Amino acid sequence: MTRFEPNLRIPGPVGLPPSVRAAGGRQMINHRSPEFAAMLVRVLDRMRPFFGTDNDIAILSCSGSGGMEAVVVNTISPGDRVLVLSIGSFGDRFAEVATAFGANVTKLDFEWGTAADPAVVRAHLAANPGYRAVLITHNETSTGVINPLAELAAVCREVQPEALILVDGISSIGAVPFEMDAWGVDVAVTASQKAWMSAPGLAMVAASRRAWHAMETTTGPRFYFDLRAHRKAHATGETPWTPAVAAFFQVDEGLRLLEQETTAGVFARHLACAAATRAAIAELGFPMLAAPAHASKTVTAVLIPDGLDWKAFNAAVTRRGIVLAGGQGKLTGKIFRVGHLGSATVEEILGVAAAFEGALIELGRPVTPGAAVAAAQRAALASAAAPVAEEK
Repeated sequence: MTRFEPNLRIPGPVGLPPSVRAAGGRQMINHRSPEFAAMLVRVLDRMRPFFGTDNDIAILSCSGSGGMEAVVVNTISPGDRVLVLSIGSFGDRFAEVATAFGANVTKLDFEWGTAADPAVVRAHLAANPGYRAVLITHNETSTGVINPLAELAAVCREVQPEALILVDGISSIGAVPFEMDAWGVDVAVTASQKAWMSAPGLAMVAASRRAWHAMETTTGPRFYFDLRAHRKAHATGETPWTPAVAAFFQVDEGLRLLEQETTAGVFARHLACAAATRAAIAELGFPMLAAPAHASKTVTAVLIPDGLDWKAFNAAVTRRGIVLAGGQGKLTGKIFRVGHLGSATVEEILGVAAAFEGALIELGRPVTPGAAVAAAQRAALASAAAPVAEEK
């Protein structure tokens, strides 16, 4: 039995900093009050730099999947032709949501563990004109892959400029550079339980001017998720429906911490945590699913080596206070995932490396004590010394 708080290393919900946790326990306030209005303005203003947009953001009380549904129902009408670029479970989910609301969906699948190839996307768009929208997952947590979003968006803009670019940035926005306006993204969604270091309960959706205009012609039904209603209410410091007030308290505090750290500091910390994680895993001889060029900065997917009993390893790691995520979909039982987003620190990743060493030693596998921890520390220091590269 562990005698300490677990080191939560799943891709979300993330662990909460003490002040964020405390914020969630505050007494409720009137959500139609000047106090709430001031908080809403703070949240929106502090969030825009992480989206890389000057456009309006709508905050909905729901999960990230609810935010994905809002993206679809506000921009896509029944019968519209849409293209989904899928590199994993959440790309598939985007396609399922669009299909559920009557869209004519074409899914362009890429092998799990790889990123979408801009050249393949270009060829497909050139041969298949007339899409209403292209749906893209920026960071696929089921496979630990980050898509080259800037390149993919540029291809879409060049080949089918009339198509809306709709992005699931749930596990990327706030953790890595995201330039919505510069890249020409029309709609992007994220959620409170990821980079914002808060409990689940809020989804944030930003839309370009042309996306807001497109919403006026969408014919499908929408009510609770009508982004226009949220935009109108936000302009007066309110939400159209009763919001998840405690989640707002937490996001407000999380954003204060992120602003204090600066965007550059936040991005550098995520790079260091990702580098440390991959270095420790490589030192232990575990293969990783994603190639370094497209490895996610917020979650690492690790192939379970031959001869390693995943259940026994996971149990041994859990006894050491580390909580991991298993594989999803067709990767169930084949990989495990280490989350390093939100409030993650290099020190926490060093704890993960030490726990992995101890678990493997317990299971009788050959391990040099301290080697993985040292490799993680070296990688983190090297990352800290390097400039933060723009996400491509």
